[in-house]
Amino acid sequence: MLADQLNAISGRFDLAAQDAVYRAIFTRRDVRSHFLPDPIDDDVLARLLLAAHHAPSVGFMQPWDFIVIRDCERRERVRDLFVAAREQELPEVAEERRELYRKLKLEGICESPLNLVVTCDRSRSESSPLGRWHNPEMDLFSTVCAVQNFWLAARSEGVGVGWVSILERQALKRLLGIPDHVVPVAYLCVGHVSEFADKPDLERHGWGRRLPLADLIMSEVYSGQGEEALKAAATRISGLPASG
Repeated sequence: MLADQLNAISGRFDLAAQDAVYRAIFTRRDVRSHFLPDPIDDDVLARLLLAAHHAPSVGFMQPWDFIVIRDCERRERVRDLFVAAREQELPEVAEERRELYRKLKLEGICESPLNLVVTCDRSRSESSPLGRWHNPEMDLFSTVCAVQNFWLAARSEGVGVGWVSILERQALKRLLGIPDHVVPVAYLCVGHVSEFADKPDLERHGWGRRLPLADLIMSEVYSGQGEEALKAAATRISGLPASG
């Protein structure tokens, strides 16, 4: 009881809540397969969007909008854009990796029951330069925070999310009628799934690996040496379930 009271005073979550947050973070996956045909209940989708809408935004600009796409024909047309964009991307992949690239499952546009486009309205905060005067791209970064909130909330609900980035932006804007001043930041495939993989697909298939956290920690300046105790702690806890 005393621990609960101290947590309430400090704003710290109890251990069960902390574990739930870290579990969502560590088991979140970019889902491209295993989608089920079951529709997502509107109450569930509304909760996920509410989580996205409560993302941090510089200057409280809230630049995001959410386009829900359910129509099968429209999603097929988006998938056509993906196929064309993938063919354009292929020559840029190192020759020795092209065979693996062709085998990778990189989207679930038509397999998922719905798609969601998260956009950034770059005119929404024109009247207030707060936080954007020196860094005008902060509205885009804020929108990415909304995507992350949506993704983590979805994981807690057992809903899979896959981000399709292989799309030519202007072609997508024309297809969806997105005006010039609005940027499509994320095209997401959303749906219940039969399973969440224990590792990211690209790691499982040998495309890449997670970098050691300790190698990414610098002290005071870029490439600054130091923080040995912190690096040792990062190495010690990496790969372990977070608790407390």
